Amino acid sequence: MIKILVRMRELRLIFFGILLVLGTFQVASSHGGHPLSRIAIRKATYALNDNAYVKASPAVVGLKGQNSEWVTVEYSSPNPSVDDWIAVFSPSNFSASTCSAENPSVNPPLLCSAPIKYQYANYSSPQYKGTGKGSLKLMLINQRSDFSVALFSGGLLKPKLVAVSNKIAFTNPNAPVYPRLAQGKTWNEMTVTWTSGYGINEAEAFVQWGRKGGDRTHSPAGTLTFDRGSMCGAPARTVGWRDPGYIHTSFLKELWPNAMYTYKVGHRLFNSTYIWSSEYQFKASPYPGQNSLQRVVIFGDMGKDEADGSNEYNDFQYASLNTTRQLIQDLKNIDIVFHIGDICYANGYISQWDQFTAQIEPIASTVPYMIASGNHERDWPGTGSFYGNKDSGGECGVLAETMFYVPAENRAKFWYSTDYGMFRFCVADTEHDWREGTEQYKFIEHCLASVDRQKQPWLIFLAHRVLGYSSGIFYAVDGSFAEPMGRESLQKLWQKYKVDIAIYGHVHNYERTCPIYQNICTNKEKNYYKGTLNGTIHVVAGGGGAGLAEFTPLQTTWSLYRDYDYGFVKLTAFDHSNLLFEYKKSSDGKVYDSFRISRDYRDILACTVGSCPSTTLAS
Repeated sequence: MIKILVRMRELRLIFFGILLVLGTFQVASSHGGHPLSRIAIRKATYALNDNAYVKASPAVVGLKGQNSEWVTVEYSSPNPSVDDWIAVFSPSNFSASTCSAENPSVNPPLLCSAPIKYQYANYSSPQYKGTGKGSLKLMLINQRSDFSVALFSGGLLKPKLVAVSNKIAFTNPNAPVYPRLAQGKTWNEMTVTWTSGYGINEAEAFVQWGRKGGDRTHSPAGTLTFDRGSMCGAPARTVGWRDPGYIHTSFLKELWPNAMYTYKVGHRLFNSTYIWSSEYQFKASPYPGQNSLQRVVIFGDMGKDEADGSNEYNDFQYASLNTTRQLIQDLKNIDIVFHIGDICYANGYISQWDQFTAQIEPIASTVPYMIASGNHERDWPGTGSFYGNKDSGGECGVLAETMFYVPAENRAKFWYSTDYGMFRFCVADTEHDWREGTEQYKFIEHCLASVDRQKQPWLIFLAHRVLGYSSGIFYAVDGSFAEPMGRESLQKLWQKYKVDIAIYGHVHNYERTCPIYQNICTNKEKNYYKGTLNGTIHVVAGGGGAGLAEFTPLQTTWSLYRDYDYGFVKLTAFDHSNLLFEYKKSSDGKVYDSFRISRDYRDILACTVGSCPSTTLAS
């Protein structure tokens, strides 16, 4: 009896702690409505009912080394309602005694972490209202802490905390998880980044790797983390805060072009115990200029979604799982991926980054997964971002810059170039000033000017916001059909250095222009370009998964193809003279728009308007 009373007291403390968190819950801004923003959190009340319960099983997950597992949640309420809902919390204990204040001068409640996701109690149990009993299947991933599940009554407007489950925990919550590859600063270097719960005072992080079927070597990894004080505002440094664990990056050098390698990430504890991940493999990048089949996938604004159907903070990325599945199914025909901004829409809820890296693990652990910075990663007032909005939810770039590696000179300035065989990619950071005279403008010109087009004929410009052309309705309303000052600053560089294709995200749809310069189409062809393009083809590929954006009803002369749907683009270089562009829908992976470029080196050298120095009769 004494044990029962003690347990009841513990549960009441946990419930009270959760209520403190919920009572001060804040919501980040986003493109779409947030299910949790409809909850009247400040009206939440404590209503523990001894006849209600929530049970989660199994209580221990990951027994076979897996980093995700389905959990069955069973629950009962003596007063069931169609408005009852289930919420997942991690860590499981939200008592105010388990966390510290953001600022010592701030009075309680002390904030821990907001709920990760929720679902209605009758979601998979339509009889719940009549019987008071229901069950859910929830997917949990390894996030370095335990979980609990809570039952609420009273609907979203008058929530009452009724019951909380037992704790659920992974066998080893600190295990190394979710490796993600990226190209290094040289063509023959691959980086491996992963997350774990092991800091430098607990274990040594490294990668064991080698040629497939050959000897193995060990490469050490650097370790990074950050704390609440690194965040720039709410909710990232308040209710959205969650310990990110440790992020490790190792550099695998002197790779043979196109060779297959196997690897696994690990930690050597100071008691000489080894903790290993699963084994993965990748193909090394080709030598710059190498003539071989090279296939590139590009998209923006994918975000993440819940495999169990749960609602979460930015629940408008319905198609992100479709995009992810299509890439996984076709992975043997993909060599490198570029996700050009608006990565996971965490918007200050740190737990979402773990869930995103878990979602893309089959892709990012096998091919380089290169990212660009978007408004939902970087923007926050007073932090040096070009736009003074709050789209990052207080992350101000820290999460993107730490969770993923890019070969930038300074990851706080998220622009970089990278070579992949016959391709040169110049990746801009639209959340920092790109206009003429700026540091980034000089980088862009150097990136475009320094490529040897005889060896790397395919020159691609990538950025998150549309700096070229878009018929997105919010751009059309402004009359700019792109970011104001975008192409005014950069189009002379695209033309001078003969950029083939510029691809953007930010606008959640698909659109392709004619080859264009100064609002004028420079080539009348639509699907098969031979010889000189005379301009740059601009593509919006922002339909990776987030809620779609409307087009303007205005018809422009330069817009060749529009699609109000989800999808991604794929570039295939067959050799130095032939490139195939394809737009595929995420729903079925089929091609809905395409074009080819066929040309010789002399066509790249040929003068076009704005691409060659002025001459006179004397010269």
